[in-house]
Amino acid sequence: MSKVFMALLVGMFVTFIVDFFLFLGIKLHYIDANEINLYYNILFADHQNFSFFFLFSGIFGFIIIYIENKKLTIFIVLSLTILAILPLFKPIGKSLGEAMFMKKGITYKDSRFSFYGDVYYDGRDSITFYDYELQKMILLKKKDLK
Repeated sequence: MSKVFMALLVGMFVTFIVDFFLFLGIKLHYIDANEINLYYNILFADHQNFSFFFLFSGIFGFIIIYIENKKLTIFIVLSLTILAILPLFKPIGKSLGEAMFMKKGITYKDSRFSFYGDVYYDGRDSITFYDYELQKMILLKKKDLK
């Protein structure tokens, strides 16, 4: 197996682990905390940026396979591990989820009503929305909105 191919595979594995914990922290401390009905796989697949995934896979693979200084490699992998675990802490996972998904002060209209509030999650076919007037979380079907 060539060294380039091995670097790409190792980099993809490391990047996948970092992404797994990032999305797990968001799922636990933002999605589940706000009672949004969403599976982890859908969250991961819909919000994975494959350009960044392959870019970081190449970078991490190069660092792990090609850099001869093993202390530097261990330091980098250990730092990545710590960064990957950080979203599992509630304040960090919640703030990452809010930064990625929450939109404040949004107005939607359907055929009968107007809704004003915060978008908590914009999914495939529905939007989890906190309506200021109703003062509760509601689910809006995208096909019904104008």
